[in-house]
Amino acid sequence: MKSELQQEIKTTFEQLYQTLSLFEQNQINVVPFESSWTAGQVTKHIIKATSGFYQICNGKTQKLNGVPDEKVAVLEGIFLDFTTKYNSPDFIYPENKEYEKKELLSRLHKIEKEILDIAVNYDLTQTCLDFEIPGIGNLTIYELVSFAILHTKRHIHQLQNIQQKIKN
Repeated sequence: MKSELQQEIKTTFEQLYQTLSLFEQNQINVVPFESSWTAGQVTKHIIKATSGFYQICNGKTQKLNGVPDEKVAVLEGIFLDFTTKYNSPDFIYPENKEYEKKELLSRLHKIEKEILDIAVNYDLTQTCLDFEIPGIGNLTIYELVSFAILHTKRHIHQLQNIQQKIKN
């Protein structure tokens, strides 16, 4: 369970870095089409959504009865359904500003390291009581890490679409 999760983190972040490498700095802040985020904004959104996991995992946790990956299928259904558009909660909404690609990549590398450390060194069956996703509830540490992976995969798909629009 742990080694598969660790591999999934590495694979997902590698795919994210490869996708971002397709953007030049002068393309990172280009609006590809009306009402779309820029690649910089999408990346900042990923950063905001996957930051602070140490704080969550080091907060109140409790071993609850149930399967540690019970909610992963629900998360997959939400984040891997590319036909449905969702509105971002305000607290992870990216600012409308100019982003530096190098700075974004630096933050992503720190986040990857943090999430990987959690997957390696934490009890993934503990439920995080200080954080919940509206409509889904509290997550185990395993589900929290899975959330980070699935949410990032969704936005890799979005970044690939933005890249295609800018390229054409």
